[in-house]
Amino acid sequence: MSVGETPITIVGNLTDDPELRYTPAGVAMAKFTVASTPRAYDKTSGQWQDGTAMFLRCTAWRELAEHIADTLAKGTRVVVTGRLRQHNWQTDQGENRSMLALEVDDIGPSLRFATAKVTKAQRNGAAPSGPANDAWNTPASAGAAPATGGWGTATTGNEPPF
Repeated sequence: MSVGETPITIVGNLTDDPELRYTPAGVAMAKFTVASTPRAYDKTSGQWQDGTAMFLRCTAWRELAEHIADTLAKGTRVVVTGRLRQHNWQTDQGENRSMLALEVDDIGPSLRFATAKVTKAQRNGAAPSGPANDAWNTPASAGAAPATGGWGTATTGNEPPF
């Protein structure tokens, strides 16, 4: 993050399914809107009151964009972190306009009212992960003495000394 950027975290619901597109250079981009509505407890009425909803347009890039499109859907409660960006433009009538948007650094489903099963994504060109490809998951040699696992004691094979 650069000096002068405005980091922000927002919690809210997706207003629609994320829209996945690709730039002419083939870079993935996901656009979506998060609605965040503050709630406050009114002691006099004994009721929760909704405040004014805020709708924040969000953009994510590359693998994150693809993961968002594959994982999240309309109505999903999410926790989004990123950087606020101001976009300025001029209408056909010559009026100046601006809006704030969030450039997403990270996002995930909120687990406050839901559960999620996380699956680690494969990176392009990376070897599959799992026990069969885990360098630390090497069985002890047949007939070798078992590792004691203590400090300053012998270990077998390629096991780490901790």
